[in-house]
Amino acid sequence: MSKPGILAHNFGRLPLEELADRVAGAGLASVQLALAKALSDVDSATGKLSPGLANHVGEAFAKRGVRIASLGCYINPVHPDPEQRKQELRRFKEHLRFCRDFGASVVATETGKLDTFKADEPERYEEKAFETLRSSVLELAEEADKWGVTVGIEPAYTLVIHSTEGMQRLLEEVPTSTLGVVLDPCNLLNASLLDRQQEIVSAAFDALADRVVLFHAKDIRKTASGGTEYTPLGTGELDYPHFLRLVKERKPHCHITMEGLEPDQIAPSLDFFRKVWNEV
Repeated sequence: MSKPGILAHNFGRLPLEELADRVAGAGLASVQLALAKALSDVDSATGKLSPGLANHVGEAFAKRGVRIASLGCYINPVHPDPEQRKQELRRFKEHLRFCRDFGASVVATETGKLDTFKADEPERYEEKAFETLRSSVLELAEEADKWGVTVGIEPAYTLVIHSTEGMQRLLEEVPTSTLGVVLDPCNLLNASLLDRQQEIVSAAFDALADRVVLFHAKDIRKTASGGTEYTPLGTGELDYPHFLRLVKERKPHCHITMEGLEPDQIAPSLDFFRKVWNEV
């Protein structure tokens, strides 16, 4: 794992062959591929995917020694308009159907904004959002089960699932092995929690490691205004030795995908990752 992967669209939206060349040329082992965000010459609109299209994309990376670790399909599973939500779930299901034809087995998403229903139901908007999410995830998990693939759910601060406890509840209430966790330690932290990060990240591994299917890697630091901001690896306050030691111990060889980088930040982030990885 001295060669992590990257969100493919961190290189920008490029033609397929150029993107694959740039990923391989940077020394990266894998990508999380969000088709619409990453590929400028592949029409991935809902209804357009097929085994042939997926093979075409997957082979472009494979022949350069790059694996598609996961597909990113960042829908809003709690969209307040039921018809729009139905269309977004339809798109995700299509990604699940053809996931293995890309050479992957995971399709990842986040969970929509926690305050989606705050204006309509101020007293119980968080529970309303969770109930809506649970319904959507049940539907996606049923589809994933048909194709032998995994729905990857990424907890993130300010979203419906934003904590280890919330992720545990979702796993309990959607009791299927086709649901997995995309774990990014920075997403579990805010300014008030940064000083307790070792405790929080360790607790996440204790509770969720057996269900983790992918890690995301970026960095986080406090801002002058008292909030937080995400930064390239090695330029923030995340305890990377602690994080990567837990990865080595609990999920060896699990894909790790760097994110939130501009093209000129990729090489130094990769160097930092390799240095810490080799030291722990």
